[in-house]
Amino acid sequence: MERLNLSDLIDATGGQLASSPTADLSFARVCIDSREVRPGDLFWALPGERCHGHDFIPQALERGAALCVTSRSLGETTRGQTLLVDDPLAALGRLSRWYRSTLETLVVGVTGSVGKTTTRDLIHAALASEFEGLRSRKNFNNLIGLPLSLLDIEQQHEFAVLEMGASRPGDIRELSEIAIPEIGVVTAIGPAHLASFGSLDAIIQTKGELLECLPSTGFAVLPGDDPILRQMADRAPCPVIFVGEGDDNHLQATRVQASFEGLRFHADGVEFDVPVCGRHHLTNVLCAIAIAREIGVRSKSLVQGLSYFQPIEGRCNLKRIGSWTVIDDTYNASPKSVAAACQMMRDLELPGIGQRIMVLGDMKELGSTAAYEHEQIGALVAQLGIELLLACGSHADDIAIGAERAGMAPHRIAASPDIETAKAVLDCWLEPGDTLLVKGSRATRMERIIDWLRDRASLEMTLRGDTTQRHCA
Repeated sequence: MERLNLSDLIDATGGQLASSPTADLSFARVCIDSREVRPGDLFWALPGERCHGHDFIPQALERGAALCVTSRSLGETTRGQTLLVDDPLAALGRLSRWYRSTLETLVVGVTGSVGKTTTRDLIHAALASEFEGLRSRKNFNNLIGLPLSLLDIEQQHEFAVLEMGASRPGDIRELSEIAIPEIGVVTAIGPAHLASFGSLDAIIQTKGELLECLPSTGFAVLPGDDPILRQMADRAPCPVIFVGEGDDNHLQATRVQASFEGLRFHADGVEFDVPVCGRHHLTNVLCAIAIAREIGVRSKSLVQGLSYFQPIEGRCNLKRIGSWTVIDDTYNASPKSVAAACQMMRDLELPGIGQRIMVLGDMKELGSTAAYEHEQIGALVAQLGIELLLACGSHADDIAIGAERAGMAPHRIAASPDIETAKAVLDCWLEPGDTLLVKGSRATRMERIIDWLRDRASLEMTLRGDTTQRHCA
């Protein structure tokens, strides 16, 4: 963040100082966690699910915070230099919007039901081949994370790629009004957060809010092979670039090859080789290419930049653990992303000689459709001919029912209520050369299966070493 002075902070937030400052104050960093405060920081006390940041103002001041922003209603209990605002979260948004208006940085907004983070990072990799820029921190994509990501921008940054998430109608519009994006991408639409949205139509309406907020001088990029997203294009007041494999796309991928090493394809006469596992990432890569081409990135730089791309941990990461090939896709799960993962397991040419094993945790926040969506995934696993299915969690039986009804042999299906039972099943199933894909919603913490696989592989290696030593003796 460029250094922010006190008068601009007050003007942007509408806040009021609880007492006169002891000196002329300015800030180069906003922090919302008192444990991470450094001397001179601006500590923002936000309400949380279990406690209020206001309770940690003493710790923030002790660590050297120059000023603390807190709720006006709590101001009477505050000691030290504080700025009082009506609503700390809304004030953070106002500050970030004001700060955004002082920058010439090109802002790209990315939303969708699945693929947001991967697409964000692919766009960053494509543009960073010739320009200096940044992307959202971690998965900072809500009304707290997006403003903080905006405040990370500095004058030297020529672009910023910001992820935008939503759990209810109006969220994307509110985020867009803060970030003021000039380029918008909607990755895909599917049933996610249905418990709060209520219907797929509400999700479509909400994701399209990004397009409605774009300026006429900007542009949008949409997967053109998706009929829902094609219809959504009418909501954009600016040009729309369609990408995909169909002939009616502005940017078309041809000669597509998907392997464990990555995606290889041609677009506009240029060959791309991108290290992402799974054909379902193709449109995400094409979105990045379309934006890069539109703003003038040269083909040679673009090819090189995308060839260096590294997926975030837990997002279709290919791992070699012992004798097994493991696809770690444990970061999150929705019906659309799990279906894509199942298809990937069927289509990819296996590097090993063993069986394909799908290890699936629950998909959360599906509301009244949860049982149905889990059954559908089980049926898909069976239809694709994947050899073994291990379902884990409260909807494990639903997945198993769907698979068995679709014709999968019962002895190839296991439903476990918890991770420990799932480990016991895998302990019986695993053979050298097997390929496993592990996926589930964030709350299921399916990465524990990956950790267990590492421990089991290490144990096997140790036992083999002991046996070798005994024979040598």
